[in-house]
Amino acid sequence: MSDYTSILQREFPKIDTELLTYVVGVLTGSEEDFDSGEDIFEAVGDILQSVDCDRSEESVRALCEQFLNIMKNNGVNVERKVLNAPVNIEEMARNMERLDKDMQSIWVVNKDGSNKVDSKKLGKAEAKLQQKQEKRQEVNKHGMIPVAVKLQTATASQVTNKKNTKLDQKGLNRSMDIKIENFDLAFGEKVLLQNANLLLSFGRRYGLVGRNGLGKTTLLRMIAERQLQIPSHISVLHVEQEVVGDDTPAVDSVLECDTERTRLLTREKEILAALNSGVQDSALSNELSDTYAALQNIEADKAVARASVILKGLGFDADMQLRPTKSFSGGWRMRLALARALFSKPDLLLLDEPTNMLDIKAIIWLENYLQTWPTTILVVSHDRNFLDTVPTDIIHLHSQELEAYKGNYEQFEKTKTEKLKSQRREYEAQMAHRAHVQDFIDRFRYNANRASSVQSKIKMLEKLPELKPVEKETVVTLKFPDVEPLNPPVLAISEVSFRYNPEDALPIFKGVNLSATSDSRICIVGENGAGKSTLLKIIVGQLSTIHGNIVLHRGLRIGYFAQHHVDHLNMNVTCVGVLAELFPGRPDEEYRRQLGSFGLSGPLALQSIASLSGGQKSRVALAKMCMAEPNFLVLDEPTNHLDIETIDALGRAINAFKGGVILVSHDERLIKVVCKELWVCGNRTVRAIEGGLDEYKREVYKEIEANSSI
Repeated sequence: MSDYTSILQREFPKIDTELLTYVVGVLTGSEEDFDSGEDIFEAVGDILQSVDCDRSEESVRALCEQFLNIMKNNGVNVERKVLNAPVNIEEMARNMERLDKDMQSIWVVNKDGSNKVDSKKLGKAEAKLQQKQEKRQEVNKHGMIPVAVKLQTATASQVTNKKNTKLDQKGLNRSMDIKIENFDLAFGEKVLLQNANLLLSFGRRYGLVGRNGLGKTTLLRMIAERQLQIPSHISVLHVEQEVVGDDTPAVDSVLECDTERTRLLTREKEILAALNSGVQDSALSNELSDTYAALQNIEADKAVARASVILKGLGFDADMQLRPTKSFSGGWRMRLALARALFSKPDLLLLDEPTNMLDIKAIIWLENYLQTWPTTILVVSHDRNFLDTVPTDIIHLHSQELEAYKGNYEQFEKTKTEKLKSQRREYEAQMAHRAHVQDFIDRFRYNANRASSVQSKIKMLEKLPELKPVEKETVVTLKFPDVEPLNPPVLAISEVSFRYNPEDALPIFKGVNLSATSDSRICIVGENGAGKSTLLKIIVGQLSTIHGNIVLHRGLRIGYFAQHHVDHLNMNVTCVGVLAELFPGRPDEEYRRQLGSFGLSGPLALQSIASLSGGQKSRVALAKMCMAEPNFLVLDEPTNHLDIETIDALGRAINAFKGGVILVSHDERLIKVVCKELWVCGNRTVRAIEGGLDEYKREVYKEIEANSSI
């Protein structure tokens, strides 16, 4: 047994034989390709993390350093010297072939300064180089992208209005409306928008919708970076990056966004310190009075309460608001970024999937809060209920253009359907009219008595507007594996209790009872931090319980989609490469067929993961999960980043699946489509709720109203 095998079996006791053989093969077969622990991590890090999702990235990197030490001890790594200039090895080899062949190294320098070459060792070195190149070509054939490949970037071009530009430069443009005309947007060589126009009226709330990969997130980024020209006096805030973790308390992190308040309070302290030290200056006293007036004018005394209300609505209790930002996970820091944006109230607020990080309670609060938003909002969302509640207008991105509709998403769907019907009828009527006129022209083209009529008809056809046929959007299809249902019982949890640390006074769960069959469609809801993801990890065996029993059917194969599964995809490989990494040795046709069943066919299957949209990455993760043909699905927030059409397709795929499903989601539409049982996590237990999602929402509304009245 190799050192690599023993370490892997010790650190990852659940690793299967096929995966173990593959990882050891990579380590032993490519030792000379690894110059650092980072190289090893890039090769096998994602695979090891997929074996144990709870294992931190730091511990996997430490393990890769351990593998590097083994390679060094085996004499693989030698010191590499950097040359001052390029060297043509092939030419040097030809010139040196006559030299002594018995030297101990390929290149040596004699006392007289002449070079010698060991042709045998040179031949071996060239053979190794050829072998390495063939190996890299083989890897590339299965979808690997060389690390040195330059990733595509987004570009924007715009025809600007000289008059508006001059007004803006002189500071005379005070309009709060945003009008971006005649602009193009591209990502690499792919054109996303062409001759597009975007009008955002001040105080309106716009929902930006469209299929995955069409450029919604890219458009928001171009606006935020001002690569598309908007008036300079309009403040823009794009909620995209999570808050940096440091020692700043959460509530102070939010308050810091009000730079004017922070400046005035700092100046107030400086003036008071000067006056208290005995400085007699009437100018300072007057400035202090002006500072107090300015603080009163911006209602600085209410700022802490306002920040606290926003944080509480987004799930931060009183204790959490005082915790340093570095103590929160990435998801909670994204909530902090959202809280900061809501607190600072920019003229244009850009939100990209704001509900992804929120539970149902926080989503309801955010919907209510944004309905009274005083400035302009442009939000990308695939949450149907959110789009029905918040936007006053919908902007539809399709066919490289932007089309605006009044009303919420429900009204948009009705209007769009009627518009498409009308366009289709108009196109069909014109085609029938053209055919009728053309028939007249063809029949009497050579009839002298009808010559004038024929010419009149030809001119009439030339003047008719050219209508394009209405393009039908392709229907999104997702397909889970065809499996045979298992006889019950399939999964049973009895009196399970769990805590992360034995020292914790209270467990995460206590006395949980849960059972599932091949017909189960169990949806789990609850506040963030209540233990939904923890419960799923217990079910799939990633976490061990302290009390209770878990009984699984001996034929059970669980497919687990983790909440952050997308983050663990290797960005430097293609979609095909992702599947080839985890399931090596299969034909490319099988990988592409699997990707095709999740809407990633044709050129998409050969794109790098880094170039895909968030929704397309989610589809890759789903395809990866289903390669092992599971007969029971455990899905943790699978709708994150998926567009509305794909979420609908996911609902249809779940209902068509012959195995059981346990699902954690905050998407109300999906829950209503697939849910047969609703389980609520909270108060250190899991309970079934009669009345389903509607009853749970009534409970949430009552709690929100009770908190707002305090």
